[in-house]
Amino acid sequence: MLPTILLAALILATIVITSPLPRTIAVTAADIIHIDPNTASCTAAPAADECRTAAEAAPCIAISFTNYGITSFGEQAALLALMLYESGDFKYSRGQFPGVPGQGTRNMQSPAYNLKYAEYLATVCTNCGITPTQVQQAESQGPAVVLALVNTDEWSFGSAAWFLATQCDASVRQSLSLGTRAGWEAYLQCVGTEDNEERDGLWNAAMALGDW
Repeated sequence: MLPTILLAALILATIVITSPLPRTIAVTAADIIHIDPNTASCTAAPAADECRTAAEAAPCIAISFTNYGITSFGEQAALLALMLYESGDFKYSRGQFPGVPGQGTRNMQSPAYNLKYAEYLATVCTNCGITPTQVQQAESQGPAVVLALVNTDEWSFGSAAWFLATQCDASVRQSLSLGTRAGWEAYLQCVGTEDNEERDGLWNAAMALGDW
């Protein structure tokens, strides 16, 4: 069942993109494998319990784009590229290097943002299965417990969309929607990182599809 996001919250999280037109086709496993062939299988994955294949990831990513109004191809391609890089081809859902306790989800959010994410899910979603009381209890037990709340497949693959919709300036989304390198760099700056050859390679591969 899809989470029921309150209409007011969804409106706040969504900006109107006038160009290009919103995408109407969901990202597929084949699209993800084309961008990153390493996502085709979890065979011999170093952390088998954390690894997810493109087939497992695609539906969750598509749901997140719908929930947070990520409608332009440029935005979607950037989020996918970031997740692929940060999670090591979807092989990890918890931070490995340097292994900060509580860092994780598929965009490897910091513990502080995972707490914000948990609070968001507990207050604006009517059937996400997370309550304010659970968040408070998890916070009192430490960041690893907070991470566990938001590291189920649906929420873990949804965190990148949440971050863009709620933590980045509207100008970042507008720039990403145009599919420019300047938009990609602005997004990375919002996330708190910078481009490198591998990040750029994944973004270029995603953008080369031109659409899902």
